[in-house]
Amino acid sequence: MTLMPNDTRRGFLALIGAGLAVAARPAWALDTGEARSLIEQSLAEVYAVINSGQPAPQMYRAFEAIFARYADVEIIARSALGPAARQAGAAEFAAYRQAFQGYIGRKYGKRFREFIGSKIEVTGAKPVKSFFAVTSVAYLKGRSPMEVEWHVSDKSGESRYFNIIIEGVNMLASERAEIGAMLARRKGDLAALTADLQQAG
Repeated sequence: MTLMPNDTRRGFLALIGAGLAVAARPAWALDTGEARSLIEQSLAEVYAVINSGQPAPQMYRAFEAIFARYADVEIIARSALGPAARQAGAAEFAAYRQAFQGYIGRKYGKRFREFIGSKIEVTGAKPVKSFFAVTSVAYLKGRSPMEVEWHVSDKSGESRYFNIIIEGVNMLASERAEIGAMLARRKGDLAALTADLQQAG
């Protein structure tokens, strides 16, 4: 299977991640069939934006909004920040979380245009410990089919995605490395990192 360039893989991670979760549900409601169907439904929302023909800035805002509504932003933002998240005050972390959300929307939104005409077929879902792993095959123009897996949980009281794995690229690990490097450049200053994230992407 042909490997994808890093930028394409990262953009594809975001394409999937932008809309893979569903609206709030009771913690007991999520099951294998529901995990699969929610992925299919949310992908339709993502592709509606991709194929809408909107100007790029509007698309970026739309994808950020989808990320905010459907991703477990709290978990992803904390994971990306690492140990510093436990040391941050509530207000300081909230400002970082908001900046991180915008950063993700801009960073990956700029790469979405290459996914026009692509498709993702959901192939299965199964329980894994405390979450559900949903598998699919992704078809991009001019590239070999790829297996994509994402993880869905309702532990927070809402069914949301919290990680995606494609061609061995783990979204949580990738963002943790990038945010960690940015924080290191700021010598651990979270406020400075937050300011950087407001301009990055």
